[in-house]
Amino acid sequence: MQNSPNATTIDFLVFDQFSNHCMANCLEPFRAANTLAAKELYRWNIVTIDGQPVASSSDLCLMPDQPLQNTQRADYLFVIASYDFRQRDTVHTRRALRSARTRYKTIVGLDAGPWLMASAGLLDDHRCTVHWDIIDEFSEGFPALDVERTRFIWDGAVATCGGAMAAFDLSLDLIREQNGATLAMDVASIFMSMSNPTPRFSPNPLCKIPMVQDAIDLMQGHLEDTLTIPDIAGLLGTTAKELHRAFVKDIAQSPQETYRNLRLSFARHLLHTTQQPIQEVVVRTGYQDQSAFSRAFKSRFNQTPLAYRRNVNTKI
Repeated sequence: MQNSPNATTIDFLVFDQFSNHCMANCLEPFRAANTLAAKELYRWNIVTIDGQPVASSSDLCLMPDQPLQNTQRADYLFVIASYDFRQRDTVHTRRALRSARTRYKTIVGLDAGPWLMASAGLLDDHRCTVHWDIIDEFSEGFPALDVERTRFIWDGAVATCGGAMAAFDLSLDLIREQNGATLAMDVASIFMSMSNPTPRFSPNPLCKIPMVQDAIDLMQGHLEDTLTIPDIAGLLGTTAKELHRAFVKDIAQSPQETYRNLRLSFARHLLHTTQQPIQEVVVRTGYQDQSAFSRAFKSRFNQTPLAYRRNVNTKI
C-alpha cells in the first residue's frame, strides 16, 4: 500500500503500563479502514515521552518510532495511559503535552490519558470524560472541568474517551466522519461478526437514531431474502419517506444505498473467506442476475467479483 499525501496522520503517545486492549481497539479500526479501502486513509507512529520502549500492563514491550519532542505536525495525538497513570503525571509530562499541543490539530485522551491532559491544562473549558473507574476521583481532582459519564466526547480541538471498548467506538466515529458510514459499518462488521457468515453486529455504535438501527438490523437479517424499503418501514411502524429522512439525518445516506452496501460487503466477505461459486454468492446476497451483481460490485469496489477473488491477498 503506497503512502498517500492525503492520509490522516496520527501519533500515539503511549505510557508505561498502557492497556493492550485500549491500544488495539483504537488502532486496529484504522488499519482495517486502510485494508478495506485498498489505500492509505490513515498513517500512524508510536511515540513515547523520552523515546524509550514501554511495557503494557501485560508486559508486552512496545518500541516507539521517536520521542514526543521530535514529532512533526500531524492531525491527531492520541494519549494512551492506563495503570500507574499517577506516576506519569509529572512536571516533565505536563510540559511535553503543552508543547505538543501546537503541533496537532486535535489531542485525544484514552483510558486514563484524559487525566494527564487535564493536569497539563489541555482540557480547560472543554467537556470531557475519562475511564469510569476513576471518573469520580477525576471530577474531584479537577473541579473546574465539565466532566460527563459517557463513552467519548469530541469537543473542539480535544477529545476524551472512557476506556478500551469506548476507544473502538471513538475510532469508528472518526472513520465515519471522515470516510462515510459505509466504510465505518464495514470496519465494525469485521471486528464484531466476521466469525459469523452473516455480518450482524448489535448494537451498532454508528447509529444514533433507534429506528435507523432497527432498520439496519432488519436489512442484515434479510440479505438473501431481501425486503423492500416500504416493507422495512411498515415493519417499523413508519413510512418509507420518514425512514429515508432518518437515514439521511443519521448516516448521510439513503436506506436503499445502505441496504445495497450491506449486501455487497457481505458478498466481498464471502468471496474472501469461502470458495463458494460466484453464482451462489449472487443468490446469497439477494441478487437475481449475475450481471447486475457484477456491475454493482465493480461500481462499489472498482473490480469484478472474479478479479477480487483472484487478487485478494490481504488479511482482514
